[in-house]
Amino acid sequence: MSTDRTQENPRLTMKQAAEELSRLPVPDEVAQAHSEQLITLIHDEIKNTGGRISFAQYMELALYAPGLGYYSAGSRKFGESGDFVTAPEISCLFSQTLARQVSEVLSSLDESGFEKGDVLEVGGGSGVMAADMLAELERLQNLPNHYFILELSADLRQRQKETLSDRVPHLLNRVQWLDELPKSGFRGIVIANELLDALPVCCFSVEENGIKERYVTWQDNRFQLVNAEPESTQLQKQLEVVARDLPVGYQSEINLAANAWIQSVADTLEDGVVLLLDYGFPRHEYYHPERSAGTLMCHYRHRAHDDPFVYPGLQDITAHVDFTAIAEAAQASGLDVSGYTSQAYFLLSNGITELAEANASNERDRLLHAQQIRTLTMPNEMGELFKVMALTKNIESALSGFSMLDARHKL
Repeated sequence: MSTDRTQENPRLTMKQAAEELSRLPVPDEVAQAHSEQLITLIHDEIKNTGGRISFAQYMELALYAPGLGYYSAGSRKFGESGDFVTAPEISCLFSQTLARQVSEVLSSLDESGFEKGDVLEVGGGSGVMAADMLAELERLQNLPNHYFILELSADLRQRQKETLSDRVPHLLNRVQWLDELPKSGFRGIVIANELLDALPVCCFSVEENGIKERYVTWQDNRFQLVNAEPESTQLQKQLEVVARDLPVGYQSEINLAANAWIQSVADTLEDGVVLLLDYGFPRHEYYHPERSAGTLMCHYRHRAHDDPFVYPGLQDITAHVDFTAIAEAAQASGLDVSGYTSQAYFLLSNGITELAEANASNERDRLLHAQQIRTLTMPNEMGELFKVMALTKNIESALSGFSMLDARHKL
């Protein structure tokens, strides 16, 4: 079954958890050897730091350890041949509709008397979104000066170049790859689609004797979680905000890395918009008493489960986004929170249905587009769980994507 990383993560019984794990495909010998190398690396890190590391450190290594982590190694991640499907792979209508919002921002900057702005996509995935957006921006006669892609994975960079060369070869000269965010002075629009959910999170548990951080240790020849006092003052302060009224036994996550990333983007942006598209909730929903097992989710070969210690380096590990925390980090960094809505309302506000009709040349196209739009917009699919947030600096005009519904009051 194909997964789009949008499933809720209700608390599983031990039997259900065992059944989920038993259905996972077994990696081949090469993949298993790769995973064993990463296990050894993490084991050594635990040994060298006194017998435990934070879950955030474990997740950082599992996803980003050079040459071994999930996102830095060479396995295919996106699409039907990977581990999950993202919105740009579901339909080109997603990126084409997003391009309409990008075009509006570029026009707004152009009218301000300065030269037209740039686009910066953080984490380019397979390159499909960049290709489809560039093609649509060309059709709208509103191409950016540059289309930057910040991508740390050499494997994904190569795949992005192949995708762009195949789909929009005449626009490849506008694309530049970056190793880090520009230091300052960026004018344009920054896009992060399903980025924040893959940043390392701290895990916590509410115990009878207080709120504890969850650490990763090595016991009985495997990784295990243990609870202890938080070592980070910043984490302790956040725990006092989000977890003080939660019941004993409650477990969840806090994403401090996302707050730091927002500050970095704020430092980068001179004029423009940061558009965040990801799955998550406002804080009062994220830490709802009934969501007592947290939101941590893993994906391997289109199967979702909740064990982050299975096949390290071969599976994705994600957590939903606390959009209230993102809004607070943005305001603390000097950015304005200028819009917050569901993916469904964002796409409909930017004309996805009209775009689909204009692109349909026959009944088969119409049926296919209708199916794709349902997946992207229906509440039981991606439409409600996925949210869109706009952060701005020196932008006064309203953004069309939030014209049907702006839910900032829910943050």
